[in-house]
Amino acid sequence: MEELVKYIISALVDDKDSFAVQTVKEGENTVINITVDKKEIGKVIGKQGRIAKAIRMLVKAAGKDAGGKYYVDIIEK
Repeated sequence: MEELVKYIISALVDDKDSFAVQTVKEGENTVINITVDKKEIGKVIGKQGRIAKAIRMLVKAAGKDAGGKYYVDIIEK
C-alpha cells in the first residue's frame, strides 16, 4: 500500500525528495502518513481537497482487498 501512495505522490510533485511516506500500524488500523514540504503540499491536496480525497478513496478501496482498514494523513513539513 505504501508503494501505491509513493507512486501517486511522486507523480504529483515536482521535487521527488520533497515528500516521505511512512506506514504506522495502530491495532487493526493502518495509518499512512504523507509528509510533504510546504511548497508542494498544495499539489498533493488539490483544489478543495479533491486530490487528497481521491488518494484516500483509492487507499481505502485497495485496503478492503488487502483485508484491513487504511487511513491517510497528510502532514506539512
